[in-house]
Amino acid sequence: MLYSAFIFGLISSFHCIGMCGPIAMMLPVDRTNQTKKAIQIITYHLGRLTAYGTIGFVFGLLGKGFLLAGLQQNLSIFIGVAMISIVLIPDKIFAKYNFSKPVFKLISKIKTALGSQFRNKSFKSLFTIGLLNGFLPCGMVYVALFGAIAMQSESLGVLYMILFGLGTVPLMSSVVYINSFITLPIRNRIQKTIPYVAVAIGCLFILRGLGLGIPYISPSNMSLFIQADPNCH
Repeated sequence: MLYSAFIFGLISSFHCIGMCGPIAMMLPVDRTNQTKKAIQIITYHLGRLTAYGTIGFVFGLLGKGFLLAGLQQNLSIFIGVAMISIVLIPDKIFAKYNFSKPVFKLISKIKTALGSQFRNKSFKSLFTIGLLNGFLPCGMVYVALFGAIAMQSESLGVLYMILFGLGTVPLMSSVVYINSFITLPIRNRIQKTIPYVAVAIGCLFILRGLGLGIPYISPSNMSLFIQADPNCH
């Protein structure tokens, strides 16, 4: 299932252009030295990947708790249903409940800290911008985090979120070089594919949880990401 993280990151990066694209466009990079500019952009992405890996560790650890409780099959089904629900339920319903309100002050502080970093062109500032950017609320990241929980391992949770982040790198890097390289109508059409991809990944998790005996997709002897009967000597 790890491959689904990169694919989802690649597709959801079209959503990221709208949300985080302005941040990437305003990066304090060197516009005259292309080699330095490339290194600066990589530094920014390393900050984002560090943020994703950190939250992947936390949610992977949470998933490990479900594994130790023997709930791996039920968890996989729940994760799949949750992924599908997030993309099918209208945004206005989530907005009505304002789930981010409890952490609003923290988010506000992150945005303030993020804004202050744009005054400095140092590699430290670029890394910090990426790091703070990675911790900002994002619907696509929320969906990916469900996948990290389903990994049921802190290390695989980290890897899942890093692969998701790597999927967003090509497009997010492109906007730094060519601000208008893709028209709004084209972007909107591609964005419409995001729910289908999320639903497909959600269905894969549900199939794994059902244990239908389909090799690699829904194994009957259910142990999602570890050997079902470890050899003990």
